[in-house]
Amino acid sequence: ITCNPQAPVIEYADHPIIAVVGPEFVTGSTRMKSGTAQKLILNMITTSVMVKLGRVEGNKMVDMQLSNNKLWDRGTKMLVEKLHVTAEEARNLLVEYGSVRKAVEAFQAKKE
Repeated sequence: ITCNPQAPVIEYADHPIIAVVGPEFVTGSTRMKSGTAQKLILNMITTSVMVKLGRVEGNKMVDMQLSNNKLWDRGTKMLVEKLHVTAEEARNLLVEYGSVRKAVEAFQAKKE
């Protein structure tokens, strides 16, 4: 991924992605337009990969790593909404199964 159409990396890349954003407002400050454009492209690629791998249901990432309190809270809210359980039950499911997807699958299997 480059923002320079003359970048040498283009000739070595199998699938070069060139985001022509024009010159930076502050010369030499590539974090502004170029850096932002590259970050957006990477976000689009990784989001598409997650969707193709089946890690997204609707517009929700269900195979996320529960690595901080914010993600534990998000996972808990997803389970409350999807399974119609209390927040405490949802949290217990996450603790037991380790992910939103596994918790949903286990909960639904128990209901059958």
